[in-house]
Amino acid sequence: MRETETPREPAGGLEPESELEPAGELELGKVAGPGGVEPAAPGLSLHHDLDRAVTVRWRGTEILRYVYRPWEPRLESPRPYFHPLRTLDGALVSLYRPHDHTWHKGISWALSHVGTENFWGGRTYLRGEGYRQLDNNGTQNHVRFGRLAVTTEPAVTGQVDVVDVVEDLEWITQGGDVIIAERRAFTVRAHPDLGAWQLTYSTAMRSTSATPLAFGSPTTKGREAAGYSGLFWRGPRSFSDGVVVTPDGTGGDERMGWQGPWLGYVGRHDGAGTASTVVFVDHTSNHCHPTKWFVRTGVFAAVCPAPFYDVEHELAPGGTLTLSYDVIVADGPRGVAGCERLVGRAGDTAAAGDTAAAVADVADVADVADA
Repeated sequence: MRETETPREPAGGLEPESELEPAGELELGKVAGPGGVEPAAPGLSLHHDLDRAVTVRWRGTEILRYVYRPWEPRLESPRPYFHPLRTLDGALVSLYRPHDHTWHKGISWALSHVGTENFWGGRTYLRGEGYRQLDNNGTQNHVRFGRLAVTTEPAVTGQVDVVDVVEDLEWITQGGDVIIAERRAFTVRAHPDLGAWQLTYSTAMRSTSATPLAFGSPTTKGREAAGYSGLFWRGPRSFSDGVVVTPDGTGGDERMGWQGPWLGYVGRHDGAGTASTVVFVDHTSNHCHPTKWFVRTGVFAAVCPAPFYDVEHELAPGGTLTLSYDVIVADGPRGVAGCERLVGRAGDTAAAGDTAAAVADVADVADVADA
């Protein structure tokens, strides 16, 4: 008679682990405690994706990514840009490459008319002809970083972290000529007591062109209410029909062309229905201060402090144009008083020093084109 094999117990029939015999493992002793997971930085931190982008995080949450090696096509006038941009709580407040204007990318330094060249993207507006696609879409090419650092500085709330970036760039026409050597600087500061953070942006652009460069906009070429050219922000789709805030009160599209020291935009987020505020501040050192503003709410959310809104600025060969701005990103809907408080805090920082840092060594910018 064949002997039958005893069926194995199902897995659920195992005896409790505490009653199992030792399995023969080596005894290595107890570890000191849980580990192996890198802790988030307690404040601001800077991360470099080599030859692509730098990222700023607040307590582990990405609040800013600066792409300095863009990959977009020539038609979009490739240039560095800030996207994504998020509040300290992580709410997204920027839009990348929308189908209606693929050259809109978060926040970027985009100039529509530099002489006959287009460093904005897409078509160029010509007086008497309207928009035409020309072979004039230039690029802003990263040359090198002069500084990538996180430091600390005294502030009204005590010692605070400061992300400090200095970059050299060259502006190259579609025909291959370098017409501008630029030194660009930006800093990032967090103001957690205000639920906000601050981007201070400065540029020193030195003309390497043999002829004068006229900086303008579609409005300087004849199109009304189209003075865009400068530090341009495109907000999320859900920010359409948002609220524009100025020292004079709140409004909407009627603020196009308004002139003043700062302008805020309040928009709502899909999902939870919460709101965020983005405030732009024109520095008093700018040649056009207080600036005119390009702003849209109905069609889409967009803000641009526009230094060439309806008046061209001519830069002689070898001359330098310097401009500086603050951008404050805040959780929640801020009214006039709330925006003024944010603007006041930005003014309490060492923003003036940042501008000086961007232009103090402007003579060195002459070497960028040869680097």
